[in-house]
Amino acid sequence: MQSEDGRLGEPVGEPVIVCPARFEEDRLLVFWLAEIVGFAPEDALVAREIPFMLGTKTKKPAGKIDLVVAKTSNGEVIWHGLEIQAVFFSGSGMDSEFDSLRDVTMERPSFPTAIRRPDWRSSSAKRLMPQLQIKAPTLRRWGSKVAVAVDRPFFDAVGGPSPNYSRDLNDGDVIWMVPELVGDGGRHRLSRGHWEVLTLEASTEKLLAASTIRRDEFEQTLLAKLKRI
Repeated sequence: MQSEDGRLGEPVGEPVIVCPARFEEDRLLVFWLAEIVGFAPEDALVAREIPFMLGTKTKKPAGKIDLVVAKTSNGEVIWHGLEIQAVFFSGSGMDSEFDSLRDVTMERPSFPTAIRRPDWRSSSAKRLMPQLQIKAPTLRRWGSKVAVAVDRPFFDAVGGPSPNYSRDLNDGDVIWMVPELVGDGGRHRLSRGHWEVLTLEASTEKLLAASTIRRDEFEQTLLAKLKRI
């Protein structure tokens, strides 16, 4: 909210994570996923950005899994992937904000110089859904799960918790982990929130977050916009 002097005032609404690094706090996601899949904390191992696909021509990594949580047992490795998705924002870039901050001489920063908003559609259907459609089938064949972490505003934007959600790992392919930012002494800390297990198909439907309109409605709009070539 903008204050009377044109500077940044008290926040309105709940915070939204727009940078994936924000999910790194206290290794919360790693320990949480380890607990979900039954790994003891002392046995849990983690690796970052493991190549998952190779370019057909270059044979160089063309896709990676963000994090892998694993444990070793009797010479074998048991592991599950973790994809992290912050929400993109639409609107002008951030250069003007940094320029403004450099000029600030007051205690509180200036109000944002441009209008921006979380772009749930681009972050879900256009970004996260293809990632799951590519990775989940292979991990399913390999006997592993893919977990995906989004914050609560993101999860709410794609429908929120399922009416009768399951936490049985045998009931699906994708482990949805929904951490929350909780106010704590003037700052926000990352905390565990909801989690559930969905099939890839149900996850895809959730991320699509849209339904086709009726044909007559489509054609009414079409007729109104048609012009001669």
